[in-house]
Amino acid sequence: MPRLGPISRQELIKHLRELGFSGPYSGGKHQFLSRGDRSLILPNPHRGDISVGFLNRILRQAGVSREEWENL
Repeated sequence: MPRLGPISRQELIKHLRELGFSGPYSGGKHQFLSRGDRSLILPNPHRGDISVGFLNRILRQAGVSREEWENL
């Protein structure tokens, strides 16, 4: 169960795949994941982890609730 906290980009991708997203696919300046008719733009790789605030925004755009995220 991932907690809602700082997370690496690879861990984010892994958990989003568990939630039914496919990808990442190349597109423009950023890669993206897709699930049904929803596309989710991924942050570019960087040294540090993705912060809690940024993770919240990503999950909101993905249509994933906090409970759904923590019950993986």
